[in-house]
Amino acid sequence: MSDAISQKPISDTTVIVGMSGGVDSSVCAALLKEQGYNVIGLFMKNWEEEDENGVCQASKEFADVVKVCEKLDIPYYSVEFVKEYRDNVFSHFVEEYRLGYTPNPDILCNREIKFKVFFEKAMELGADYLATGHYCQKKTINGRSQLVKGVDANKDQTYFLYTMKEDILDRVMFPIGHLEKSEVRQIAEKYDLATKKKKDSTGICFIGERNFKNFLSNYIHIQPGSFRNLAGQEVGKHDGMAYYTIGQRKGLGLGGQGEPWFVVDKDVENNVVVVERGEEHPALYARELWANEISTVAPELFKSINFPLKCRAKIRYRQKDQPCTLHSFEEGRVHVVFDEPQRAIALRQSIVFYLDIEGESVCLGGGMIQKRGESLYESSLNLNEVRL
Repeated sequence: MSDAISQKPISDTTVIVGMSGGVDSSVCAALLKEQGYNVIGLFMKNWEEEDENGVCQASKEFADVVKVCEKLDIPYYSVEFVKEYRDNVFSHFVEEYRLGYTPNPDILCNREIKFKVFFEKAMELGADYLATGHYCQKKTINGRSQLVKGVDANKDQTYFLYTMKEDILDRVMFPIGHLEKSEVRQIAEKYDLATKKKKDSTGICFIGERNFKNFLSNYIHIQPGSFRNLAGQEVGKHDGMAYYTIGQRKGLGLGGQGEPWFVVDKDVENNVVVVERGEEHPALYARELWANEISTVAPELFKSINFPLKCRAKIRYRQKDQPCTLHSFEEGRVHVVFDEPQRAIALRQSIVFYLDIEGESVCLGGGMIQKRGESLYESSLNLNEVRL
């Protein structure tokens, strides 16, 4: 962080707040204004499409931004990154689905849009800092800015921010990271903000309330195929491989007597979705994986680590941290072995690593799951072969 910035009085420090039209970013602006910063609201338009009712969601969100900013008596502006979003986020989203994977566009949006072009725009406009409504914290540990989990464990968003770099983190604020969601709502009520009762947004922003299958079919060729069990027997027909992910139960359309069916694997080459009965089927579990495309918040910290490293990791947003060991970091790839088998490890999903440092849960970074180790089902088959 620049010494000149850190030595500025608060009243001369300009903070641009990335405002989405939601309650979290609205409260960020209110808190920073209360603390005495020179606050400016900046709305980012990434998607330009009307819904079935002819309503542009971005226009509705900006209208709420205007109401909040006028209530707080702060200036506000709007910037557009529709092309950048389509080129660097949406096109990737479509291609991953075409290849049979289940991407997470929020992670890419943070890397390519919010903390890249949007951050750069904020700096161009004279901001000392960019503030966002993410539930996470920035703390100085061992003299460096570190990305730390938010206080509200149910809302922590470090999983989506693992690609952030330390030099960007130095110029970013997370004003609500130390708060529970209920406290954020109370602050919105206190300031009587227009977004105080607004529901949290869920799902993928550019799809909204629309039917996912219909939406995706507009962008990729969907080829129906077979559901097969591990023995290779056909048990039904699927609508298209892109619609299914590892561990999925709902929407398969498979019935019959016995336990429910779950997706345990995908054979992309043959357009086969592999399914088996039972939520705890051993084909759903594996103890190890390999991840590439590693991104670390503080690269020097990661390079200084002695492997093997005991830490924690999560392979999906809502998962609790899982104890694991990182056994190597070679050629940009990490080998991860979990203390306990993990359910539904999906290729091309992100794995994010955490380490306790000075009593804080620090996000080290993460990567993309490149390869899964053999499942417990495969292990049992191999063991039986050895016995024979």
